[in-house]
Amino acid sequence: MGNVTVMFAVYTDTSAPDDPLSALRLGERPDPEVPDGWTTVTVKAASLNHHDVWSLRGVGLKADALPMILGCDAAGLDEDGNEVVVHAVVNDPGWVGDDTIDPRRSLLSERFQGTFAEKVAVPRRNVVPKPASLSFEEAACLPTAWLTAYRMLFTRGGLRPGDTVLVQGAGGGVATACIILARAAGLRVLVTSRDEAKRARALEIGAHEAFGSGERLPVKVDAVMETVGRATWSHSIRSLRPGGTLVVSGTTSGPKLDDAELTRIFFLQLSVVGSTMGTSAELASLVGFLDATGTRPLVDRTVPMTEATSAFEAMVAGDVFGKIVLTR
Repeated sequence: MGNVTVMFAVYTDTSAPDDPLSALRLGERPDPEVPDGWTTVTVKAASLNHHDVWSLRGVGLKADALPMILGCDAAGLDEDGNEVVVHAVVNDPGWVGDDTIDPRRSLLSERFQGTFAEKVAVPRRNVVPKPASLSFEEAACLPTAWLTAYRMLFTRGGLRPGDTVLVQGAGGGVATACIILARAAGLRVLVTSRDEAKRARALEIGAHEAFGSGERLPVKVDAVMETVGRATWSHSIRSLRPGGTLVVSGTTSGPKLDDAELTRIFFLQLSVVGSTMGTSAELASLVGFLDATGTRPLVDRTVPMTEATSAFEAMVAGDVFGKIVLTR
């Protein structure tokens, strides 16, 4: 071990399905190994995702991959000192085509060490230039939640300026990204939330109208951005115009539906479209969109990486509006 250099990292070496915070570790880990075709990025900022909490619970993280540094998202400096954003989807080396369709893809912190550390190793194709207009903290929000929202709205949802979109469950990282991006792109944005304070915040960041969960909308919408699942599914389907599209990228309230609304889906010729993450090309487009429009990610709070426990506590408690960013 004499030649092994170490770095500070936020990691897990066990799984705790019922008490995820008990599996969180802060301490020293070996510097990343850099395979051929890969590079290292010195991390300046990294953002938290629900994926990181699921990892602590042992979901999607196999025991033989432990110990594992957590984190999918980061912005920092490449080996030449250039400011970059890290794309989190790691593809099979021989894969050609849409990054998200590769059956052998994984995310950083699943099979490969993650971003909550001083350095992270990534394939060279996963490094996207960061414009000077975006801070490291802002850029670190983009690769998972914001990229997911961008793909949902524009690639999978096919939305255009002037269309009307419903975003279910205002408050989460993907939902807030959907609101801000949709407004910046000229869409009419409706949102729902059980929480009156979150409805008020949604209006502040760009939503045109906000409603209680399940509340009847005054208009039918062109598309719904669905990340909640069971609790909002029927409302999503009933809110669509004939021929409309429901884009689903998550099920935070659970995947088992009380009623899939199949009759409405076929009779109204609705489309139900899955979406997950995004490609490195879409990440570059998202970065360019923010650079051109001045639109910025919503940062709930920034926390030093050495105090990551408090950031995880806030996410587990649901005490978040926007993104939590860890800084170095």
